[in-house]
Amino acid sequence: MLEVWPLLEADVPWAVELQRDSWGDMAVARRGELVDPSGLPGFVAFLDGERAGLATYAVRGDSCEVVTIRSLQEGCGVGRALLDAVRAAAAESGCRRLWLITTNDNTRALDVYQRWGMEIVAFYHDAVALSRQVKPSIPERGRSGIPMEHEFELELRLDGP
Repeated sequence: MLEVWPLLEADVPWAVELQRDSWGDMAVARRGELVDPSGLPGFVAFLDGERAGLATYAVRGDSCEVVTIRSLQEGCGVGRALLDAVRAAAAESGCRRLWLITTNDNTRALDVYQRWGMEIVAFYHDAVALSRQVKPSIPERGRSGIPMEHEFELELRLDGP
């Protein structure tokens, strides 16, 4: 059974370890800016009682950014469930848009985000080079071997079409 709960203090050590394992350290980089998700609100997905994913988000004004999202069980609906939880939190906060940035090599996530209803609204050519200036540990290639070079911004409008 898949369940999603708000990130609790008891989950923080696990979340820190997951984020370090996923992105090399606590900070994530996008568009040449470092963002530290460690103090952000979030959600933890549980699959059959075991932690299976994490999402963190930041509400700023009338928009909500998905800062990090990581599924440990692909193909089980973990990513979608986490996105649903963040969307509900964003709507409850009065946000008009939910957005995130991902890299060109993250093809599986791009597929999930678009099937979930997000649209690509911006393409940032060579943006990963800017991000490497603030976070040199970003690899040259993603997990599938695709060169990591560009960033996509995706959004879901929460205020209607």
